[in-house]
Amino acid sequence: MALQEEFHNYYEHLVVDYIFDKYQRDPTLTEYLPDIACVALNHLPPRYIHYDIDMAYYLSPNERVEMESKVKKAVDDAVLFVRVRRSKEKAAEL
Repeated sequence: MALQEEFHNYYEHLVVDYIFDKYQRDPTLTEYLPDIACVALNHLPPRYIHYDIDMAYYLSPNERVEMESKVKKAVDDAVLFVRVRRSKEKAAEL
């Protein structure tokens, strides 16, 4: 296994889970979900870990709540950003 496969940004899981929970069924966003994830992740601090269990062990309940709150805001803001950008692109095409 390559070294870069041994760790990941924990926020990636949280962002993807929140996107699927809240936006997966929105047909107007389906093709933009990867863009939304990237925009959201670029507004969150990196939190690299080796094993997911590390986060469960080392995170306090307050830290977990704070991380989830940051994810919700970042994703919701990213959805708004993508929608506005898409509207401007469509208007420019007319």
